[in-house]
Amino acid sequence: MQGKIVFISSAKGGLGSVITESFLTQGATVIGASREISAADFPQANFTPLTVDLTNPSEVRLAIGKVIADHGRLDVLVHVLGGFAGGDPITATTDKTWEKMRKLNLDSAFYVLREAIPHLRKSSNGRIVAIGSLAAEEPHANLGAYVIFKTALTTLIQTVALENADAGVTANVVLPATMDTPGNRAAMPQEDVSKWVQPQDVANLVLWLADDSARHVTGAAIPIEGGHA
Repeated sequence: MQGKIVFISSAKGGLGSVITESFLTQGATVIGASREISAADFPQANFTPLTVDLTNPSEVRLAIGKVIADHGRLDVLVHVLGGFAGGDPITATTDKTWEKMRKLNLDSAFYVLREAIPHLRKSSNGRIVAIGSLAAEEPHANLGAYVIFKTALTTLIQTVALENADAGVTANVVLPATMDTPGNRAAMPQEDVSKWVQPQDVANLVLWLADDSARHVTGAAIPIEGGHA
């Protein structure tokens, strides 16, 4: 990753922070975007924070434009942003929940991809990695809005893979099961966390997909599950 210019959406958070630290440790120049983020969050010299609402297309356009203005290119896009809501059948799903799930899990990815792809195509080996969800592998009752838009995210990434193979750009989506993050522990205190996915394991897979050694892997939806203790 030495010398790579990497844009990470939702770079600060349970998974985002681990992915960001992993790329920084590997020597990448990381531009981390989140609603709330600062240089103090990642004090390394090769990190630049961008405060961005990734569900706002105008702010995304400005953010990617700043990356290109400051660095002249973009080599890797890691799209982490997502959100969860569940518990209701479709008949009880509110407009607010539907729109929130669409914005966080699909719209944000579309906006970032639309702005970043033209620059990734100019890289000698552009890489796109998105974080989806293992839940998107099949329908789930009472998780409709979440699963529907996570499933659409997978299709979006696979479409991007087909459209940009001619430029050597790869696009893949990682599908983690429940991850061992502070937020999930707080939300599900009675669950057996030994069966959850470790964020570092997800970050390691993302690093590999962004590396030159994964140049022949594209359009893949890769599940990653936790232990079975």
